[in-house]
Amino acid sequence: MTTHQPHLQTHKLPPLENGDRLTRAEFERRYQAMPHLKKAELIEGVVYMAAALRFRSHGQPHGNLIIWLGNYKVATPGIELADNATVRLDLDNDPQPDVALFLAPALGGKFRFPKMITLKVHRN
Repeated sequence: MTTHQPHLQTHKLPPLENGDRLTRAEFERRYQAMPHLKKAELIEGVVYMAAALRFRSHGQPHGNLIIWLGNYKVATPGIELADNATVRLDLDNDPQPDVALFLAPALGGKFRFPKMITLKVHRN
């Protein structure tokens, strides 16, 4: 017995490229379609993609920064710490900072986590 499945037309999205000018919605659509991509950011509507990162110039200082800020988070109630997570700032800005600290709204922080949030976390 064979079953008939309607022909689905697939539309291939163009890949993200450095310098693309996109809306946040289009940026996020293309980014999600490229799971192999380690890091891309949308700053003022322009796409930025990082080059390869080196141990001494990035990896080691980043590790030290995480340790330092992790200790600060543990010692400071109401602080949230994120590593390489995309942060929606507004309609034109979707940066992916190496590290981010957030102050809880109950303590005066202005950042609000939406009910449904997608944070793209990368592991090297």
